[in-house]
Amino acid sequence: MRSAVQHSPHLHTDRVAGLVAAVRGPVLLPGQDGYDEERAGFNTLVDQRPAVIVGATGAADVAAAVRYAVRHGLPVAVQSGGHGAAGNADGAVLVSTRRMTGLRIAPEAATARMAAGVRWEQVIHEAGAYGLAPLNGSSPLVGAVSFALGGGLAVMARTFGYAADHIRDLDVVTADGVPRQVGPDREPDLFWALCGGKGNFGVVTSMEIGLMPVSRLYGGALTFDGSLAPTVLRAWLEWTPALPAELGSSLALIRFPDAPGLPAEVRGRFVTQVRIAYHGPSAKGAELVAPLRELGPRLLDTVRDMPYTDIAEVHGDPTEPYPYHERTMMLGELDRRAADAVLAAAGPGTGCPLGLVELRHLGGALRKPVRHETAVGNRDAEYCLFTVAPGGHRPPGPGPDDLLLDRMAPWATGGKYLNFLDGTAGPEEVRSAFTPQAYARLAELKARYDPGNVFRVNHNIAPAPVRGEVTA
Repeated sequence: MRSAVQHSPHLHTDRVAGLVAAVRGPVLLPGQDGYDEERAGFNTLVDQRPAVIVGATGAADVAAAVRYAVRHGLPVAVQSGGHGAAGNADGAVLVSTRRMTGLRIAPEAATARMAAGVRWEQVIHEAGAYGLAPLNGSSPLVGAVSFALGGGLAVMARTFGYAADHIRDLDVVTADGVPRQVGPDREPDLFWALCGGKGNFGVVTSMEIGLMPVSRLYGGALTFDGSLAPTVLRAWLEWTPALPAELGSSLALIRFPDAPGLPAEVRGRFVTQVRIAYHGPSAKGAELVAPLRELGPRLLDTVRDMPYTDIAEVHGDPTEPYPYHERTMMLGELDRRAADAVLAAAGPGTGCPLGLVELRHLGGALRKPVRHETAVGNRDAEYCLFTVAPGGHRPPGPGPDDLLLDRMAPWATGGKYLNFLDGTAGPEEVRSAFTPQAYARLAELKARYDPGNVFRVNHNIAPAPVRGEVTA
């Protein structure tokens, strides 16, 4: 059934008549029923108002939307779940991929072929039936394709590497409106750029990615009162360097709201939480975690042998949309002075308003040779710092996250993790997510595949200037 645009004297329906005829999904203009619902994402801080929304049902719809945008001189934005909106799609053609939910598990090959709108929760459930697991992040509600294209710092990253390292091939619509199939041996330059360069080079309509032979973990969270933050943080930093690659962990300082639905033990409290995901025997996991359990009484202790399908319990990320800002910084080795810097900015008694300050332990397989080369940078970092500031628009001047990042500057590697950058990130922050050589190559490929920067509503990589071109 063809899509239809409702008639309204306030809408220029004639301008999208050709687009309506070319796609199967809905075409929505401002003011129409369904427009506000379609433009909304998980981060409600992003109040975007696209010129037109295409609810794509497949690659043909995406190609038609891209050709329409180019013809009318409009940028293209892409949204699945809207967790990591990296720009405002005001005036753009927004391609909504939420209807593209096709998924096929190939258990013999240990791979999953998924369309652009698939979320990790769907892959986790279906792969679990075969004793397999994807390299998903802390929230299973995140779009799988966009997560992997931005690198994909998975819960099991220390054991298996970045999700992008396991992408096998991609279907993508480039700025010329042409659907392409790319892989390590088929347009390898474009494939390399997409594996880490995220949405800068086209709209990925489907992805094949490797699955891991994992059916269970020893995992969960140890939650302490916030007053124990100095003890737990210092002990955790002393504990992590000797861990096997099979054990991933993070430490979080969390200020929980007094909201219904939260466990009574943490509601309205400041807590210190250690998240654990160990791919190994439970007895060995319990032995490795024992020193942390001895640090003091726990408000909650959910670390146990669990099926991988319960992986969402490790981080317990929010499941309902809310407004938030994200910041990030890659760090090297951390010592007691680094712990004191975190505590001085966000520890007990500081009045810090940040909802979450998290340190994720890196290393392990993140540093090992990968199946195929990708654009993902900062593989030498030891830790990733991630902050979430809930609330509305930021006032002028440094915020509490800026103050924390400033304090941590002595331990910074100079890099950022792309998926943790929000829409406020500037060009230099985006550049820092890659090595200088990789960024230069990405800019050259951008000039080849998207010279008009049609795909710029993202963590944008601008096209490299044409040789001989004079820039201001």
